[in-house]
Amino acid sequence: MATTTASDSEQQHPVRFWAVEDLRGLDFDPFMAERLRDEPVSRVKLPHGEGHAWLVTRYEDVKFVTSDPRFSRQAVLGRPITRLAPHFIPLDEAVGFADPPEHTRLRKAVARSFTPASLERLRPRAESVAGELLDAMEHEGPPADLMKHLNGPLPLAVISDLMGVPEEHLPRMARWTEILLSAGHGREASDSAKAEMAGYFVEMLGRKQKEPGPDLASELAASVAKGDLSTEEAVAIALLIQASAAHAVRNNSSNMVYALLTHPQHLERLRREPGLLPQAIEELLRYIPHRNAVGLGRIATEDVEVGGVLIKAGEVVHSSYLTANRDPSVFDHPDELDFDREHNPHLSFGHGPHFCLGSMLARLESEVILTSLIARFPDLRLAEPVEKIRWQKSALIRGPEHLPVVW
Repeated sequence: MATTTASDSEQQHPVRFWAVEDLRGLDFDPFMAERLRDEPVSRVKLPHGEGHAWLVTRYEDVKFVTSDPRFSRQAVLGRPITRLAPHFIPLDEAVGFADPPEHTRLRKAVARSFTPASLERLRPRAESVAGELLDAMEHEGPPADLMKHLNGPLPLAVISDLMGVPEEHLPRMARWTEILLSAGHGREASDSAKAEMAGYFVEMLGRKQKEPGPDLASELAASVAKGDLSTEEAVAIALLIQASAAHAVRNNSSNMVYALLTHPQHLERLRREPGLLPQAIEELLRYIPHRNAVGLGRIATEDVEVGGVLIKAGEVVHSSYLTANRDPSVFDHPDELDFDREHNPHLSFGHGPHFCLGSMLARLESEVILTSLIARFPDLRLAEPVEKIRWQKSALIRGPEHLPVVW
């Protein structure tokens, strides 16, 4: 174990304020790039919360922190740790705040809905919805905003179908999610949206106990009835899945479309080699900086050395999957988009116990969106110069505000 003293650590690793400026397009955050290159384990302060935190950026160090039980998510509860958002996204009972074995119990309640076989049953419905949305877009004619016509409504429809949310309630879900997953609306508005959304799911799960259906909400309601979950835990799981799945895929898939439209040789290759699409999606997942800053942190429960730096018990640690995906010790030419990249163990869906449960669903939806666009519109292109494309401000998950195209 290292013998670095606190004063030594402060001198070697000064706290740097990370403003997290809004970035355009797929620009990689220069602060993150600098930390990966010059100080892979550093100390930072983010715009909200108190104190400072360690930021871990290298691939192997990120994997270590996110899988070692000495770094706890549960310990974050009740601590106003430094972070990007003015609020915590999950409810306190959510799986995101849990450590094993509690975390394992919570995930088990919904794991059946996210098996490959279960998710493949969603593909025909997703393809049908995509076709209907593109029919309407084509009928309206160019120019058209893909965020309005495809990348926004499709992920919302798919996760709502899986959850059991009626179609007439989708605008409400979209509004709550947009407020909740932004740092720009302020804490009061975000907390209000979270409370309203939680109240919706309390009522919905109560109804599903009496009138179950073939949906995830009914499974959660059944788990509550059996005593496997409390109502608060089931509501927290439903809220987190509904909000994060719709919003994340909305932005990630639109980032993929933007990447292809700004890399025309890559897009043309997919037209010639449609069988390359699954591998291309993995590279797009690695290459695209899909969020701003970092997500939920962890607390060290004892002294642990990471990357040659001693992190003391009680200190906050943030891990960056984005910088891990650009680590040159793992990925050759990491700043290049390379569809021939065969060794691609990216961490875009996380690592360890909190690996994203919806990763396969996100891949399925991205595949449906890209396949549908490429097949239907052989001359698809941006309707405006890249300098005029508006990007969401103060967003936690990065993505375009609008994505105008012609064909």
